[in-house]
Amino acid sequence: MNSYAALLRGINVGGHKKVPMAELRELIAGLGWTDVRTYLQSGNAVFTTEDPDPGPTLERAIAAHFGFEVRCLTRTHEELREVAAACPLPAAELDPAKLVVLFLEHEPPQDRFAGFDAGAYEPDEFHLVGRAVYCYFPHGMGRSKLPDALGRVRPALVTTGRNWRTVQRLIELTS
Repeated sequence: MNSYAALLRGINVGGHKKVPMAELRELIAGLGWTDVRTYLQSGNAVFTTEDPDPGPTLERAIAAHFGFEVRCLTRTHEELREVAAACPLPAAELDPAKLVVLFLEHEPPQDRFAGFDAGAYEPDEFHLVGRAVYCYFPHGMGRSKLPDALGRVRPALVTTGRNWRTVQRLIELTS
């Protein structure tokens, strides 16, 4: 059995794709998965299952139950620990609300952002490492133009972001 964190993309934002966490927990438990918990309203669920790739199963269940599609990126406890360990930024020295990990569905080529003018978005910065993009927004993500610019790089990638505090909490919850 593996402990997973499911990172649901784009739910409960601006009144769109409403997914009550209590209902999500019931849905996940109904799949036969155990130790089901949620964290915050932004789409973080933790559970244990023998399913080696629970994301597609959860996506189908959400679509059938709620009537809309939601992408679900899943990571095991060990994968979350690896994401934290691979952070190229001095995480302990930074505001955890301003350090964001963009989780990627697939690992892109290392030249994914070749030709991207990162200097145009300073002091914001980003680093691609495996299936994660580490972003630091010293003035807050809400004011930054960097996330939109990264999202315009083609071909598009399925991503969902979590701040460092949430990443750390998901590591705890999956342990």
